[in-house]
Amino acid sequence: MNTKIIIIYISTFVLGNVYCASDLTEEEIGHVIEGRVFPPEDPNNSNWQLDTRVHVNGGEYIGFVREDGTFVVHNLPSGSYVVEIVHPDYMYEPVRVEINSKGKYRARKVNYVQTSQVIQVPYPLRMKPVTKFRYFQVREQWRLTDFLFNPMVVMMVLPLFLIMILPKMMNDPETKEDLKQISNLAKISDVPEMSEMFTKIFNRGSVPKPTSSKAKQIKKRQ
Repeated sequence: MNTKIIIIYISTFVLGNVYCASDLTEEEIGHVIEGRVFPPEDPNNSNWQLDTRVHVNGGEYIGFVREDGTFVVHNLPSGSYVVEIVHPDYMYEPVRVEINSKGKYRARKVNYVQTSQVIQVPYPLRMKPVTKFRYFQVREQWRLTDFLFNPMVVMMVLPLFLIMILPKMMNDPETKEDLKQISNLAKISDVPEMSEMFTKIFNRGSVPKPTSSKAKQIKKRQ
């Protein structure tokens, strides 16, 4: 008798919960965001699912990645959400998912600079790694070109190079002839300096004054 009463209570409790759940609308139950995360191309990173999290609106809702890479985030009201894949070693591009009151989805790329620009992406989401994080700056390595193009080295090597090359160039007969031609042209074209030209131009109108000796002789005669 007691077992029958217990069974009746359990059955009424289960039926009541099912009836209440059927009366709830889709808005009250909430929407879901689903997709798939692709693993990074690293054969040593076999347990990448354990280090990967799905953050919605900066961690307001959190989802986990299954073994096959799929994820589902439950109990989301209609609105606009930014979905980010958080991994300590790899960076994923965030995606904005918009859910209207009728339950329709639209996914697009996140653009914080041009918010009006819409570039749609397929839904359910397909999140692929973009690049690997670099927490430390790569140390510069020594190169031979850095040494050769150093200004101090250039200042030391260039005079030595000129000292070694110029005597050989002077002994060349062709260079000697070129130098002679240049010197002959310089002698032929005796161009006056600008200062001399200006002095001649300004001294044309002026009358030469008598010398001081002639002026003294005139005074003595008087």
